[in-house]
Amino acid sequence: MEHERARTRAWVLHPDIRSDAERRAPEPALQEAVALAAALPDLDVIGSGIVRLAKPQPGYLFGSGKIEELGAVLKAAEVELVLIDGPLSPVQQRNLEKAWKVKILDRTGLILEIFSDRARTREGVLQVEMAALSYQRTRLVRAWTHLERQRGGLGFVGGPGETQIEADRRAIDDQLVRLRRQLQKVVKTRELHRQARAKVPYPIVALVGYTNAGKSTLFNRLTGAEVMARDMLFATLDPTMRRVQLPDGPEVILSDTVGFISNLPTELVASFRATLEEVLAADLILHVRDISHADTEAQARDVAEIMISLGVNEERPSLEVWNKIDQLPDDIRDNVMTRAEREDGVFAISAVTGEGIDALLDQIAVELQGARHETVLRLGFSDGRKRAWLFEQELIQSEEQTEDGFEIIVLWTGKQEAQFAAL
Repeated sequence: MEHERARTRAWVLHPDIRSDAERRAPEPALQEAVALAAALPDLDVIGSGIVRLAKPQPGYLFGSGKIEELGAVLKAAEVELVLIDGPLSPVQQRNLEKAWKVKILDRTGLILEIFSDRARTREGVLQVEMAALSYQRTRLVRAWTHLERQRGGLGFVGGPGETQIEADRRAIDDQLVRLRRQLQKVVKTRELHRQARAKVPYPIVALVGYTNAGKSTLFNRLTGAEVMARDMLFATLDPTMRRVQLPDGPEVILSDTVGFISNLPTELVASFRATLEEVLAADLILHVRDISHADTEAQARDVAEIMISLGVNEERPSLEVWNKIDQLPDDIRDNVMTRAEREDGVFAISAVTGEGIDALLDQIAVELQGARHETVLRLGFSDGRKRAWLFEQELIQSEEQTEDGFEIIVLWTGKQEAQFAAL
């Protein structure tokens, strides 16, 4: 019971702004915002609602009548924290807190809190700290003294005495410089690990998709790993990698990555770029979709946009995985299965029941036929041009001089092998 009393009573509001060119369907957007809030263990979401607006008011976001109406609802429900599913300016945030006498958190602040709660690796923790500091830096106009750190999060959700957020802009900038230096070291270490993996003849298959699409559940089914896979937004934040032997196919490295989300804070897109570089190194991308979700098409577009922003070439080999068919009504399920069969590169599966997994694995093996493999070459001393080409392409794993020339182990694709043969 003590734990229950310590939970913060929260209310979620989704502003449905008619003048917003990127306006989303309000009902699924509110459901997602509530799910985001539920991802924080110390929040108790006791209510939610959609607030329809013609346009945002610069000082308060909402009009005075709506402010008064919502204020009465929040007071009656003894709400302590209001989560606004959208961006708030520092002035809007401060004014709403004064008007309602509650703490206010916008979508960016909430996502930062969740990332802080979930990050496990050193790199993930550093990236969240940098993103949080960048966010706080824009909000130094506020008096944050009423906040406190109740747990290991960022302090946005807590009560009195938060000292970190009272730091002035210079202190934050100094801290950002320090964190960037630490992150550079971590990124260099990750790059060394990636270079080491590049010398292993295992192609990389990266799982990407909207948060809560079922990537980690699929990862666990394919690898037997115990990655946290809950029905929760952002259950996985740090990439996890495991080796998988494909039936009648090559051994691969499977990478489970952080889930994407619409309107991901720009601070986080930038700071998590290094984590998502695993996707840039992938030989094959599996875009996992929750095909049972009402907003599945919009989610797919969000993922595509983020992939482009990361610099992932559209020509990169990829498969679309329509997950959670076990959650569809029979008639819709039959329609989805028929559509998937007709479309190239689309597979309808259930990561929970295993349906459709075998066909997906068979196609992954087919896609990776052009993946890297090891070959032993024996070149004479007169084959200097060929040997130089192998070095230029960074294909040589080891080389030993023999009486007649060189014995070289190379790691290459079928295409590179054909190019070599044509020299």
